[in-house]
Amino acid sequence: MTTTAPPADLPSATPAANIYAPARAILIGGGPAGLMAAEVLARAGVAVDLYDGMPSVGRKFLLAGVGGMNITHSEPREPFLSRYRERRQEMAALLDGFDADGLREWVHALGIETFVGSSGRVFPRDMKAAPLLRAWLKRLRELGVRLHTRHRWLGWDESGALRMATPEGERRLRADVLVLALGGGSWARLGSDGAWVPWLAARGVPVAPLKPANCGFEVPGWSPFLRDRFAGAPLKSVALSLPGEPPRLGECVLTQWGLEGSLVYALSAAIRTRIEAEGFAEPTLDLLPQRTLEQVRTALAKPRGSHSMAKHLHRQVGIEGVKAALLRELAPATAFADPSRLAQALKALPVHLVATRPLDEAISSAGGVRFEALDQASMLRDLPGVFCAGEMLDWEAPTGGYLLTGCFASGRRAGLGALDWLRRTREAPESSRP
Repeated sequence: MTTTAPPADLPSATPAANIYAPARAILIGGGPAGLMAAEVLARAGVAVDLYDGMPSVGRKFLLAGVGGMNITHSEPREPFLSRYRERRQEMAALLDGFDADGLREWVHALGIETFVGSSGRVFPRDMKAAPLLRAWLKRLRELGVRLHTRHRWLGWDESGALRMATPEGERRLRADVLVLALGGGSWARLGSDGAWVPWLAARGVPVAPLKPANCGFEVPGWSPFLRDRFAGAPLKSVALSLPGEPPRLGECVLTQWGLEGSLVYALSAAIRTRIEAEGFAEPTLDLLPQRTLEQVRTALAKPRGSHSMAKHLHRQVGIEGVKAALLRELAPATAFADPSRLAQALKALPVHLVATRPLDEAISSAGGVRFEALDQASMLRDLPGVFCAGEMLDWEAPTGGYLLTGCFASGRRAGLGALDWLRRTREAPESSRP
């Protein structure tokens, strides 16, 4: 059911909130985190100027919605939080105030209905990102948020003013509070190029190196046959396993250099970590997850008579096309003469992965501003009045709604933290400003 009221934990644009009216906030970054922080501040009566280097805001958000806008996920809290791996505790603190249910309520308040798909993923009713973004930008403009596109942040000058490259030339800007939501290092063409890293590092902010997340991985040389005939082919209804990680069921894509797709992304952090530590990772693919090993072994042990092995595999266990080609590519030739060994290969086919694809090809990035550099309000401890949000923070999550939920929640936390900072600086005027 669609609602129209804003979530209860966001400030309301009421006269009483205008204790912040003389204050000015600058937000840099027009993705979900920056826009959410802008909404929180504007609802409290703060004058908000949001700057983005691209010709329009929300470009990565829109591209992520191509093929279906997956806004969040409906799974219970504990498995949901486990998707954030080493940063589970920090992300739990962000999601305490704005979890998947809170995000859905917020979307409904924009007049956009949502539904839960068969996979548990949550989508807008029309599956599109553009209507949601249009409704959101309309709300922000009504709240008084001023959007400045084609304005690229260049860091700080010697006096601490913000340097901003604009179509009219470079400008210097100051504000009462600053929120940075600059994205990570993936998809540079959409504005997330990691250019901010040296500027923050030069000011003593600890930044973990940016690395590919939700990315593809390289196999050291597919055969020309497999690469030429099957690059781009989906591997559907398979399971991927890595020692120490729960197996994942879904689909992925065979590419000219290796594997990618949602199933791979679910394990990308673990695979990348294994490659960094050992030089390679060797997950196994179950090409027949709907059948037990014994069922596969029994089916393959049936006499094949005059039929070829390819025909036998097709008739007995439904293996054909890209799955059959991948089996031939990776299973030892001797396995095809032994039904038991062949069944084992079908149920646990090792794939030797040696490298991630380049950062700019990744859907998102790991690394960024370390949480240890922030206080509980997402303010940089060494830069009072400067807050950070979104993918520029040192966390990662798989696709499926987890990444986007984390960006929204971190933007909300930064916005609320900035409001608290403004309140405290008014009570103590001698406090430093960004």
